[in-house]
Amino acid sequence: MDQSVALRAVRKVYGTRAATVTALDGVTLDFAPGTFTAVMGPSGSGKSTLLQCAAGLDRPTSGEVFVAGQDLGKLDETRLTVLRRDRIGFVFQSFNLLPSLTAELNVALPLRLAGRRPSRRQVRDVLASVGLADRGRHRPAELSGGQQQRVAIARALITRPAVLFADEPTGALDSTTGREVLAMLRGLVDRDGQTIVMVTHDPLAASHADQVVFLADGRVAGELHAPTPESVAARMTHLEVAGGAR
Repeated sequence: MDQSVALRAVRKVYGTRAATVTALDGVTLDFAPGTFTAVMGPSGSGKSTLLQCAAGLDRPTSGEVFVAGQDLGKLDETRLTVLRRDRIGFVFQSFNLLPSLTAELNVALPLRLAGRRPSRRQVRDVLASVGLADRGRHRPAELSGGQQQRVAIARALITRPAVLFADEPTGALDSTTGREVLAMLRGLVDRDGQTIVMVTHDPLAASHADQVVFLADGRVAGELHAPTPESVAARMTHLEVAGGAR
């Protein structure tokens, strides 16, 4: 399988038989290497659940998830943890940096936790790739919000993951800083061939992607290629109106 990530008929049901919620209802999607995909949909459409299942943070109720050709359903918890550590990067809205560590030490942390000792050059190179070549010795409190998010992205990239998942990565940033982070993510795709899958509610953020996948009621509700802020906003308005009409 030559996709970075592939989902096949993925369902995720929460709750007990008496009261269940179907968060994903038979989702089949492919995310090709070196592409930037935004995932959008109304509140409760299954966006975050999709990201968590695709990243191996949660197991689907049924269906298959493949990352870099590996069937996650065939891995026990130990092997799944290793795959997440080595092949998957994840960036959250909150930066989740350790305040007592410098940017360099925060970036190196995933490899150190895996018992590996990254070279200083390796750490500096990944910081340079996110535009922070001169901030490695700074602690989080000495960095702006946008710089802290860049450190978090560098930390996710240090293992050279097959795919970088981002859940509302600009949600805690002002609009100008958010655009800078999005342009940096776009550069990682164009320059380095990184695969990125990003959940967002912002049409402007989604317009940085190659394509947008829309979800509604846990199902794929369409795709949009070469998105613009206007075309994304129009599609989202249509989905929200259709949802409200039911």
